Amino acid sequence: MTVAAPNTTGDQHGARAHSDGGWGATGGRPVPVQTRSERFASNDVSAFPEVTGLEAEWKLTPLDRIRSLLGGSPDGTPYEITSTGGVIEWIDRSDERIGVAGTAEERAAANAWSTFEKALSITAADEVVTVERSSLGTGDRAAHVVVTAKAGTSGTVILRSTGQARLTENVEIIVEDGANLTFVSLQEWTDDSVHLASQFARVGRDAFLKHIVVTLGGGVVRVNPSAHLVSEGGDVELYGLYYADAHQHLEQRVYVNHVAAHTRSRVTYKGALQGEGARTVWVGDVLIGAGATGTDTYEQNRNLVLTEGTRADSIPNLEIETGDIVGAGHASATGRFDDEQLFYLQARGIPEHEARRLVVHGFLTEIVQKIGQPELEQRLHAAIEAELARGAA
Repeated sequence: MTVAAPNTTGDQHGARAHSDGGWGATGGRPVPVQTRSERFASNDVSAFPEVTGLEAEWKLTPLDRIRSLLGGSPDGTPYEITSTGGVIEWIDRSDERIGVAGTAEERAAANAWSTFEKALSITAADEVVTVERSSLGTGDRAAHVVVTAKAGTSGTVILRSTGQARLTENVEIIVEDGANLTFVSLQEWTDDSVHLASQFARVGRDAFLKHIVVTLGGGVVRVNPSAHLVSEGGDVELYGLYYADAHQHLEQRVYVNHVAAHTRSRVTYKGALQGEGARTVWVGDVLIGAGATGTDTYEQNRNLVLTEGTRADSIPNLEIETGDIVGAGHASATGRFDDEQLFYLQARGIPEHEARRLVVHGFLTEIVQKIGQPELEQRLHAAIEAELARGAA
């Protein structure tokens, strides 16, 4: 269980320590975390205890498949990339941009932060930037990426990962005042790959971030995006698309932190599952802080189950610390095909397998179309088609 440091004042969110030796007492019992923003954070892996699997943030993850990335000494050296557009450079750990967007909140992220040698910096202005990596190998690796959208600019950054890997990494996204950034994280790893990623975004005044996670490959892929709206007028839209096949574990833990007043967020994640042992996990945390008056937020997760033997966990959470907001809500649904949709299509002469294909495409297309890059959208439609073909084989 994640715990907070003892509260020496005796008060915590209106609660007061018991007299039996608790929060302020020497050797007293630790206090459970009261709100999402109090979760322990450190970039030093040694500050975290060993993971047992009983922790809330790890109990749904197959630890036996990722254990080596939670400790040890992964290779943190720079790796080969190909890129187009933007300013791409490897920067030292001491660079002032590192650590601006966030701090590691779990052991895998802290292990990556403790062991990377240089960070990959991607600076985008009014352009489309594409970075691809595909030669990370079979050994454990650690990485750090910093994406910067300069003030007043509008751009797109696509980070595409293919091939084989065992990778733990942190991605920091800095959206400066008045900037407009679309960031796409595309995971198309081989079926035996493992990828653990924490992605932190810091959104400035009157800035907008569209953050899209697409996961179509990998044995275990766990991507945890967090967006911190720290200045008035900040706006984020977080989208996710995932397609889990047999024995794939695809996990997303999303956190939106409304710190400043008059900020907005929308979260929409959609996934499909097919094949024995296909597993997805989605956890969505939204925190509206005490100073975040005028907040407007909504999060939702939808899962489409295509075959027997799959499991989808969907857990939305909403914390509100001020009553002066525009609106807040969340929704979650997991189910099979809509029989009425299938009947409608079959009644018009469309064979059942084709009707099912059309329904899946229609379900996932909403997310694909948010990317705004026709060539990439077309390639993703083809990838979804290949996943459907695999399931029908």
